[in-house]
Amino acid sequence: MGNYDFDSIHNRKNTDSIKWDFGMQRMGRDDLLPLWVADMDFRLPDEVLKNISKRVEHGIFGYTDPGDEYLNAVSNWFERRHGFSVKGKAITVTPGVVYAIGLSIRAFTKPGDSVIIQQPVYYPFKDIIELNDRKAVNNQLIYKDGHYEIDFEDFEKKIIENEVKLFILCSPHNPVGRVWSKAELTKLGEICAAHDVYVFSDEIHSDFVYPGHEHIPFITLDEKLTKKLIVGTSASKTFNLAGLQTANIFIPDDRMHRAFNLENARNGYSQPNTLGMTATLSAYQNGEEWLEELLVYLEENLQFVRDFLKEKLPKVKLIEPEGTYLIWLDFSEVTDDHKQLEDIIVNKAKLWLDPGAIFGRETALFERINIACPRSIIREALERLYEGLQY
Repeated sequence: MGNYDFDSIHNRKNTDSIKWDFGMQRMGRDDLLPLWVADMDFRLPDEVLKNISKRVEHGIFGYTDPGDEYLNAVSNWFERRHGFSVKGKAITVTPGVVYAIGLSIRAFTKPGDSVIIQQPVYYPFKDIIELNDRKAVNNQLIYKDGHYEIDFEDFEKKIIENEVKLFILCSPHNPVGRVWSKAELTKLGEICAAHDVYVFSDEIHSDFVYPGHEHIPFITLDEKLTKKLIVGTSASKTFNLAGLQTANIFIPDDRMHRAFNLENARNGYSQPNTLGMTATLSAYQNGEEWLEELLVYLEENLQFVRDFLKEKLPKVKLIEPEGTYLIWLDFSEVTDDHKQLEDIIVNKAKLWLDPGAIFGRETALFERINIACPRSIIREALERLYEGLQY
């Protein structure tokens, strides 16, 4: 028995939670069990909550900037957890990683330029590219025997043909759950370096890696592969702080860092969110034991899903995740009609999941499920899915 409770259900309704309160607006019904957005249903550890409360009790919320204690806490976390340290001057605090991707697109590419992604992938990547009047180029991941691999030949071909200027990497990968090996990352880096392509490595899920796998930070690769690198990180996934709008962006090259900060200033952003910095600082200083217990709980949730599918839903194939708390399910043996699949999920099973089609056209028969919730919710969701598939 651990020190932290991940089994208790906390009622999040009537808190303006996009996960729990907007079913009618987004899905047309309010009786769906939500396991869609990457938002955990666990309370912060008391150690972190106490520090946030202490800051609130101070009662004054003027402009703030990240001081040495904050920057050192961020750097120390990544040194302890991932084996590298980053100097404070290389860190920029932004409201989020996707916001930082938008800044990078504007700072390092021009309207009409091509930006390459690897679908199926976190759908805001494509959106932010196109909203900034750039062309999204897809290097489709290869799906074979329940596993995803990178098509390196196609990656380089697409870069050359489209004169790609920026690559947005998802590492660990959302939604397919890959934790890229050093060899894979090195090969991507070599191709990008050979063709003078900037790399934005979104590593927001890097604290969620399952046993037998290791997250390799892109910044730890050979220096010649990191000269045009931006790394997106945040405590928002690790500790579920997304509503506090705080991310930490690492840019080792001074010239690029200045260009990024200039674009940030052009965007009208100045000081970070006061409570976001307080929460991030405290989480990185006091949340490690909580995270270690959470990782064990997530492994147990994953095993529960494996066992349930094997026993009751053998046609639903789990793509074994190497990282993240998101699982990727293949329903192609259930139906070949994605509209029928959505009808089953929403109207029969009464579940709110993320349909595979939003991650790319090739994955319309997949669903993404968030398992970062009490096991009783996972159990109810799978029972609903089982009942929905009996129609």
